[in-house]
Amino acid sequence: EAVKSTNLINKTKIYQASTSELYGKTPPPQNEKTQFYPRSPYAVAKLYAYWIIVNYREAYNFFACNGILFNHESPLRGETFVTRKITIGLSKIKLGLQDHLELGNLDSKRDWGYAEDYVEAMFLMLQHNKPDNYVISTGETYSVRDFINASCNELNINIIWEGEGLNEVAINKDTGKVIIKINPKYYRPTEVDLLLGDAAKAKQILNWKPKTNFKNLVSKMIKYDYIKLKK
Repeated sequence: EAVKSTNLINKTKIYQASTSELYGKTPPPQNEKTQFYPRSPYAVAKLYAYWIIVNYREAYNFFACNGILFNHESPLRGETFVTRKITIGLSKIKLGLQDHLELGNLDSKRDWGYAEDYVEAMFLMLQHNKPDNYVISTGETYSVRDFINASCNELNINIIWEGEGLNEVAINKDTGKVIIKINPKYYRPTEVDLLLGDAAKAKQILNWKPKTNFKNLVSKMIKYDYIKLKK
């Protein structure tokens, strides 16, 4: 609306940071034609943002893009997000600064990519000659438990999982101590169980593809937090 009111439509390009949370309960794989089913207040609000971009683009010929980005992580991710919570917590445990880490649903699966790769996709959307909506994802999905296992491998922490549900724990095989516990307060009231993106459109039209795989992403994050905490 600000762009429209200042008569700068032809000189302005808008990128709207959309989200895979729009899909929520919709079965994967999820692409630009997949029906939305948001499962949180955040996702519902982002649904409005997505459609207002489409509406202004069609009504006023805006160059406005929706980037439907699946989870994109990096060492700069906020510390309250589960990925940073894991990399910081396990690094502290390795360094003897923390006894254990409490998490929620370990079975929740996400399509995790590297933020730097995804920012490149944002840039490419704005360089294309036509504005559009694009899913940006890796096409692979991993659970929170998988992220923990990969992090432990990077830190040379040997763990074994025992128990089920709320009683499941991860035990350090070398010390016999429980280092991961489940806390029900971290469960979502309406859980998003599985997100898996199909970025075929971005690959074909923008010639984009992710450069960083899951293992390397975890390695980058662990190294950053471990070195920072060690200092």
